[in-house]
Amino acid sequence: MSNDEPVVELGVLGPVTAWIDGLEVGLRGPRHRAVLARLLVAHPHAVPTSMLVEDLWEDPPVGAVAAVRTFVAALRRALEPDRPPRTPPRLLVTVGNGYALRGAVIDADRFAEEVSAAAGLVPARALANLGRALARWRGPALADVAEASWARAEGARLRELRLHAIELQAGARLDLGRAAEAVADLEAHVMSHPWREEGWRLLALALYRAGRQGDALDVLRRARALLVDDLGVDPGAALRRLETDVLAQSTSLEAGPWPERSADRVWAEAAASYDRAVAGGARARLRSTVDLLRGLAITGGDGLVAAREQRLATILAAEDLGEASLTAAIIGGYDVPAIWTRSDDPAQAAGIVAAAERTLAALPPEAAETTRARLLATIAVESRGGDADSPERARTSARLAEQIARRAGDPGLLAFALNGVFMQSFHRTGSAARRDAIGAELIALATRHDLATYAMLGRLIRLQARSAMADWDGADAHAAAADALAQCHDAPLVGVFTQGYRALRLAGTGAGVAEVSAAYRATAARLEGAGMPGLQRGLLPVMLLAAQIQRGSAPAAARGTADQACDRGPGGPDAVGARDGPYARWTRPVRLLAVDRDAAAATLADLPDPPPDHLLEAMWCLIAHAAIAVGDRPTMRRAKAALGPAAEEQAGAGTGLFTLGPVSAYLAGLERALGR
Repeated sequence: MSNDEPVVELGVLGPVTAWIDGLEVGLRGPRHRAVLARLLVAHPHAVPTSMLVEDLWEDPPVGAVAAVRTFVAALRRALEPDRPPRTPPRLLVTVGNGYALRGAVIDADRFAEEVSAAAGLVPARALANLGRALARWRGPALADVAEASWARAEGARLRELRLHAIELQAGARLDLGRAAEAVADLEAHVMSHPWREEGWRLLALALYRAGRQGDALDVLRRARALLVDDLGVDPGAALRRLETDVLAQSTSLEAGPWPERSADRVWAEAAASYDRAVAGGARARLRSTVDLLRGLAITGGDGLVAAREQRLATILAAEDLGEASLTAAIIGGYDVPAIWTRSDDPAQAAGIVAAAERTLAALPPEAAETTRARLLATIAVESRGGDADSPERARTSARLAEQIARRAGDPGLLAFALNGVFMQSFHRTGSAARRDAIGAELIALATRHDLATYAMLGRLIRLQARSAMADWDGADAHAAAADALAQCHDAPLVGVFTQGYRALRLAGTGAGVAEVSAAYRATAARLEGAGMPGLQRGLLPVMLLAAQIQRGSAPAAARGTADQACDRGPGGPDAVGARDGPYARWTRPVRLLAVDRDAAAATLADLPDPPPDHLLEAMWCLIAHAAIAVGDRPTMRRAKAALGPAAEEQAGAGTGLFTLGPVSAYLAGLERALGR
């Protein structure tokens, strides 16, 4: 929705109502309201015209289909009165042989969001959220059509959610020490809904905290009598435990400061609230699963592994439902910041990219641009490093996502798109300044709009970029800021990179090979269990090799060191570099210098360009080192051309984890060798 378009809000928390920029819209007759209500109940999915006919009439008259079309046309005029003739509708759109609502604000959605958010807030903020949420109610949900069979389930769900919100509101008041205030509302609540044990429990607790122990016991006994006599069931464990505690005047019943509430209790209450508030069904569960996986991913370790394992399964489950808009929401909703250009699971990433491409193709023409942008950003982020089947498609996706996000003015989407642009910025050397600008924009954007995870991403991007540019004071500042953010937001993965950066700083001080190697090993140890195999695979052997080369003890000059033996592994020359993982093809020529120079030269002869990832400059410097050693002039010329744009940078330091020293030193060596 552009900033100059009117805001259309649709209401179901009472009679079906519509507002444009806060002013109520006339919806004409009851059939018009019934059509709108039916589409709201189905939102965001389409309702076929045949189903609308069946739901509006028990015995459809001749011309019912034409009548439905007339109602839809009238609703479109009411909801978009300024739409020019013969232009497609924005809100009530045609989908196949039916209709769907798109782009409107729905009061029930806002209500549900506010109630859900309240479960994780401190009491004062929760109380404010719940007050706003409950104020949205104007009467019984879907009052115009409450008896229609198709409206009953949604009406029941909304009524249940409202009752849960009232109980949450009472709980927040109790947490704030406002027990007497909570009593009056809770007494009315249990009188109207006598079967809700939570209402009775809260009322008894409020009375006890208000100094009315006798009244609290009377309420608990009334609740017991009602449940036993009328329903034939005993009170639940919470009511029984409360009665025991009231009789014992247990100190556990006193209001405690909010911080003493345990994380386990908050989690249990929120999970229980979700189960009560959200009706079962694949769509609701899938949408919530994405939110859970996104939160799980930033915890690192087992959480990140679990999120990665479940993500593609969630996408495929959404695809099975055959609704492109739902699948797009599932794919695009996982906007977890990514800092490293090697995929943790290339096969899964390829599956996600393929699903995003299928969903893009399946979206209807009227789908929001921002929906497409999230799919494009996903393609850009997941098509990272050397794993992209179509690198140009990945880079184009990043550019398109960024363009759409800027037009839309959506800060969260722009941050996601910029992450994709960052991931696609490694196809050439010497791009540290460009990445630094991306990081700076992310930090500014995240600061303005409270996007904490992207603020951390921006800091890490700038840490890497400033390291590549040898701006150590700047990199130090970004490392410290990243650590501070990580501590505030409980983001342990950030520490992997900032600890690695400190090893890189040690390497830049002139420390010896043994000391630098020990620091690199500490970085690798921190990676154990962090859930990032794409970062971990082959990194330590490459860092140790870098330490040797930077200190002038490269394999060609220091045959048989302990690190070289470890990195070579068993198996003779053919196994050299086996532990370098995805980098082995480009490290092998250097390692072979210590074993078989002819084999090193042969390996260089048909060596492809290194992949476009964080180690691009480092790999080209290793190639240059080996090519100079064996006198391979064609490879030297290739390396010189590739490294030229990075002449002012530090090789490998763009990782933020290690360095091979200035690129200029390798270019100077190439110049000398080619000049001979």
